Amino acid sequence: MRAVVQRANGASVTVAGDRVSGFYGPGLVVLAGVTHGDGPDQVALLARKIAQLRIMREELSAADLGAPVLLISQFTLYADTRKGRRPSWNGAAPGPVAEPLVSDLGRGLAAYGLVVHEGIFGADMAVELVNDGPVTILLDTDG
Repeated sequence: MRAVVQRANGASVTVAGDRVSGFYGPGLVVLAGVTHGDGPDQVALLARKIAQLRIMREELSAADLGAPVLLISQFTLYADTRKGRRPSWNGAAPGPVAEPLVSDLGRGLAAYGLVVHEGIFGADMAVELVNDGPVTILLDTDG
């Protein structure tokens, strides 16, 4: 699994003109991608890492603060751009595999005391955030 974690001072998701999720104030925006072979071990590792990263103000973690997290499934994190100009998406797990793992990641984050807000899997979403810092971290369970 891969995740892009951004510290934010608020974030929201809009689908078809309707705000469906989001938070105000300090928290995290997490874009999460799933690849073939990912499972419960990768979910648990990523949830722990996200919750315990000391990237909030005053070197605190989101778990220390019980911070909100906006979790968005992002298959494009597994884009392969090594050849040509058109990305290949072969590295991304298909929806029926990825969707339950992203949901499990949300439950894993909530188990650390985080308030989890989610986008809508597979929807055309407009994601807005106020990047704080900016602080942006790339996490990968493969290494």
